[in-house]
Amino acid sequence: MKNLLVIGFALVLIVFGSVLLFADEKSPVVVKGSSVTTGVVIVDVQFKGKTAELQCNEGGPSCNKLKPGDYVMVQLPKNHGMYDCANVEVYSPTASDNDEKIGAYCLIQK
Repeated sequence: MKNLLVIGFALVLIVFGSVLLFADEKSPVVVKGSSVTTGVVIVDVQFKGKTAELQCNEGGPSCNKLKPGDYVMVQLPKNHGMYDCANVEVYSPTASDNDEKIGAYCLIQK
């Protein structure tokens, strides 16, 4: 009986640890402007008090120029997303968990 209790407790810890490991980090982000340069959409943002760029390939799925304003950015876990970089998804600031993303980008921190 003790062994079953220990195994059950270990499984709970493993599941809880997995959820924390793969949790998305949501952050407010302010878009300052967007441009297109040689087929790359570049979105200038203010993120955690620093400037950064969001980049995606023009014409790609979920690659959009964003209007200036407030958004919510979700950093995806490593090896998730379309690009070989720190992948993020951008949502409306009023989005619920079921709302579709506005865009998917590569985060370039300056």
